[in-house]
Amino acid sequence: MSDVTDVPIGPTDTSSMSQEQIEELNLRVVQAHFHNETPDSVDKAIALYADKVTWEAPNRGVVLHDPAEIKKSYMGIFSTVHYNRTYALRRFARGNTVFDDQVADLTVVGDQMPNLGFKPGDRISMRLVHIFELENGQITREIAYEMSRLWGGPRDHDAIIEGAVVEDFPDGPDFGKWEK
Repeated sequence: MSDVTDVPIGPTDTSSMSQEQIEELNLRVVQAHFHNETPDSVDKAIALYADKVTWEAPNRGVVLHDPAEIKKSYMGIFSTVHYNRTYALRRFARGNTVFDDQVADLTVVGDQMPNLGFKPGDRISMRLVHIFELENGQITREIAYEMSRLWGGPRDHDAIIEGAVVEDFPDGPDFGKWEK
């Protein structure tokens, strides 16, 4: 897959592209979007959205259309959860849809994610499934199914596939300061 820095911003004429080329472009756009989902580069992630976009987090009851509101939501996520580890299980494109499936080990450090259902200090496991719809190399819809449960709890069971890409974030919070 290409470097995330070579992803075009704005509409791309896909009319002469093969289905395989369109799917490769869509995978690159989604990879660049995820790469830039950080407090310092979130504007680059949002720049990959089409003018008319829908951003959904259905498990939390969130539906947004305004890029400024989407950015505000991302900033709330960044100030609410800290990633400890992720397991990238699968990502593929079919036509104008990209599917991404991962598991995240998170620590709740704030309270700016509406309807998360956990409090600061809680360690949670989140099965995070994204479905992206794209047109002309731009994201028109992002749906993030955030299925959260207490880390190590009775519902914290996922089939981590062989070959899953594991990423650790060693600058995580000091768990000792979150004593209950």
